[in-house]
Amino acid sequence: MKNKIIQMYLKALLFIPLVLTHECNFVNAQTVKIENALITVEYDSNLYSRIIIKHDSSCHTKEEFIPSEYVLINSKKLYQFKLKNYRYCDNENGRKLVATGLGKLDGFEIEKTLTAKADNKYPEFIFTNVKYVNKSKTPVSVTGWVNNHYVIPQNDTAEVFWSFQDASYEERPDWVRKVPYGFKQENYLGMNATDYGGGTPVVDVWKKNFGIAVGHLETVPKLVSLPVSRSVNGVEIKVKYNKDFILEPGDTLQTFSTFVAVHRGDYFHTLKMYSEIMQRKGLKIKKAPETAYEPVWCAWGYERNFKVEEILTALPKVKDVGLKWVVIDDGWQTAEGDWYLNPEKFPNGEAGMKDLVSKIHKMGFKAKLWWVPLAVDPETDLIKNHKDMLLINKNGKPQDISWWDAYYLCPAYKPTLEYTKKMVHKFIEEWGFDGLKIDGQHLNAAPPCYNHEHHHKYPEESTEAMPSFFKTIYEEVTKLKPESVVEVCPCGTGYNFFMLPYLNQVVASDPVSSWQIRLKGKTFKALMGSSAPYYGDHVELSTGGDDFASTIGVGGVVGTKFVWPPGSHLNTESGDISLTPEREKEWKKWIKIYEEHKLPEGEYLGELYDIGFDKPETHVIKKGDTLFYAFYSENFEGEVELRGLDKGRNYFIFDYVNDKLLKKITGAKQFVPVKFNDYLLLKVFEDN
Repeated sequence: MKNKIIQMYLKALLFIPLVLTHECNFVNAQTVKIENALITVEYDSNLYSRIIIKHDSSCHTKEEFIPSEYVLINSKKLYQFKLKNYRYCDNENGRKLVATGLGKLDGFEIEKTLTAKADNKYPEFIFTNVKYVNKSKTPVSVTGWVNNHYVIPQNDTAEVFWSFQDASYEERPDWVRKVPYGFKQENYLGMNATDYGGGTPVVDVWKKNFGIAVGHLETVPKLVSLPVSRSVNGVEIKVKYNKDFILEPGDTLQTFSTFVAVHRGDYFHTLKMYSEIMQRKGLKIKKAPETAYEPVWCAWGYERNFKVEEILTALPKVKDVGLKWVVIDDGWQTAEGDWYLNPEKFPNGEAGMKDLVSKIHKMGFKAKLWWVPLAVDPETDLIKNHKDMLLINKNGKPQDISWWDAYYLCPAYKPTLEYTKKMVHKFIEEWGFDGLKIDGQHLNAAPPCYNHEHHHKYPEESTEAMPSFFKTIYEEVTKLKPESVVEVCPCGTGYNFFMLPYLNQVVASDPVSSWQIRLKGKTFKALMGSSAPYYGDHVELSTGGDDFASTIGVGGVVGTKFVWPPGSHLNTESGDISLTPEREKEWKKWIKIYEEHKLPEGEYLGELYDIGFDKPETHVIKKGDTLFYAFYSENFEGEVELRGLDKGRNYFIFDYVNDKLLKKITGAKQFVPVKFNDYLLLKVFEDN
């Protein structure tokens, strides 16, 4: 089935193989191109470019050539470079184009060398590197560069475009959304607020018949922007880097490695291939333990003022409902940074926490502890004794973490890492926890650090060190307990891709709707693998507060933060979340469905349906020879298409939520009439 899906995708895009040699020839010409099986990039005599998408020869970025790679000299664009020569280098993996041109601006001469590569393994990608050499006799002030700048044309301003943009902003926008006329977002992957930044360095924009994505392929976070805007010309995308450089005569400026990719359907295939490329570069996504797929109860229902006795009282009901993890959330500590136990909750100190963990274990649960590393509150002992750990911003002040009323610690400073490892050993080895719920939007990115005591080679070392900070935590936790779960929840922000190799459970992270739960599920299945353990967060955060169907249908792990007994606590975030008799019946039903099918362990088939254009919204998971379809719409009556079935074979269609056999069909008849509100979850299996 997997091979069939890939074949379907490639067939739709018209695969055209390259004929390669092992030669590298210099040529003089006015136009030049680099092509792969599914994409051609043409360059004119000014090294302007345009893209032709091979599945439809009418699909161009723009009919005319536009500057796609250029440099900023004193904030002025130098984009015209007269083509001098170029060469092709071919090998068994693909083809490389190296083109050189000369540009002039304000009396300066800059030589541009563009290297564009086509790799047979990724037929929809072209990889780009550019270097600029100062051929002038005086220094040049460079203020930035742009790679892979393209404009996707529109038929009219009402035409629908969808996009993937997950840069992190304080308002926490949807990662997948339409691009209306007049839209503009910078998608800066540095700090967009004092403690909001980072994301996956890819933007993808698509319409019904094709899509284009750009991004960078460096192995550490970089402070680039990936702007998306829409005007009368269409939708504009690019990779932009603003930084001041002084190029002395003969000096070279090298851009980051970037790419352009084309596709049909939504963004899933692009992210899946991007992840594969990055894993080949060494950022391996690890296989998660079985424990990461077990359903979760979180004590956050009682919030920061929880009492230990409230948790212990709820545990029998947690067990009866069928949950396996118990999370001790925010409120156990005196302050972020010190991480002393709150004496009001734990009057016996560490003995009291160890006793709580022991009681959780005796009831058959695993225990997870909430923690906010890299944050330190003012007036704590940690600041008094180790002020040197603070991340200092360009203004010479500690960087604020607004949500926690705290300051950043520097992730690139060795004493910070040593202190962090010490806390991990306390939580896992001494107190006995089986995993960590690591929380906070500030963990998605760190601003540049100007603390002179740290002796950074350059301020961005702190930004680039965030992945290795998480690596330290992950390796310490799993060394102590190999089956531990390391969950990271960056509070609604778009995950920093570079930390994904160093955790084994991602989460919907404070979703504001069921739509966000589903789109985040699709995103993580692309980036982390089709069987990634994606936790849908507390069901109380879904639309209506009870939408288990959205988590289960996209292959997510279910969880809840209910309180018990009914009326014992009114949650300020979600209202009354008591496990009433009515809710208990529903919660048990859905958790039983989850445990029976364990869809997160199946293969999410994200290329079958377009999350933007296919209606109703559809997700599919393959487990063994069975396909599980999930349809979502406020209300729907009509035919749904069951893509991915083998034609000519007979199938049963089963509504596994309501335990009802709907119909028997052949694979040739893939359209089925249905009627539903909110969701329809179907199990389709062969009639043997």
